[in-house]
Order: sequence, then C-alpha cells, then structure tokens
Amino acid sequence: MKNDTLMKTVDLIASECIAVRIRLLNRTVTNIFDNALRPLGMKVSQLNVLIVVAKRGPISPGDVARRLNMEKSTLSRNVDRMKIHGWIKVSGGQSGRKQLLEIGTAGRKLIRKSLPAWKKAQARTEALLGQRGAGAIHQAANAVWTQL
Repeated sequence: MKNDTLMKTVDLIASECIAVRIRLLNRTVTNIFDNALRPLGMKVSQLNVLIVVAKRGPISPGDVARRLNMEKSTLSRNVDRMKIHGWIKVSGGQSGRKQLLEIGTAGRKLIRKSLPAWKKAQARTEALLGQRGAGAIHQAANAVWTQL
C-alpha cells in the first residue's frame, strides 16, 4: 500500500470508526463509575452482574452472560469474587448448566448502599455526555438488547 493510500485509510478509520469511539466512551464511563464505587469495594462490572441476578434470579450463569453480552470466563471470575463477599449465592450442581445464581444478603445490602455513589456517577456521566448523548446511548443500547 502506498504511503498516501495508507494515510487515507488511517484518516478514514481514525475519523469514522464506531468501535474506537465506543471503546473510548466505555473506558471513560467505566472509570467514572469504578471510581465512585471503589469505596464500596466493587466495580461497575460487578454491580451490573448483581443487578441482573437481583432482577432475574435465580438465573443460570449462561443467562447472565447472555444478558450482559459477556464472556462466560469473565463472568465466572466476577462471580467467584462476588461469592467470597456473600454478594451472590450459587445453588444447584457443580456444572455451570445446573448452577443458579441468586443475590446474597450482602449483595442486597451492597446494592442499597451503592445507590448514592451510582447516582453521583450517573449524574457526572450524563453531564459529560449531555442529554442528547445520554439519550442516544440509551436508544442504541435498547436496540442492541432487543437483539440479544
């Protein structure tokens, strides 16, 4: 590829790539929420799992992974840590197919305790994105969720 063709390709991807922009937004927003939740000893990824389990549980790990579009191995690592803290309880057999996840007593308390930090991070993120940007993200996420 000639240098001028290479630079046109680089400029095109740099200026229009949706994945690059979403990854930037993801890292930025994740940092905001992780910083807010850090004093509670959790990350936003763990809060997401807790919310799905609290809302849908008892639920299989595979169903949680599908709902969050998350790799099963990533979910498994999070669940292992969350079990140690009593945030999540696992019932059923030894295999992932028979296991069911439920919210633990400590998980219920943590969700309640996390609300002020979550609200602060949510407001900061909405201020950063603006009402229009936040609305566009909600709309795009809802479109994706209907297809999962």
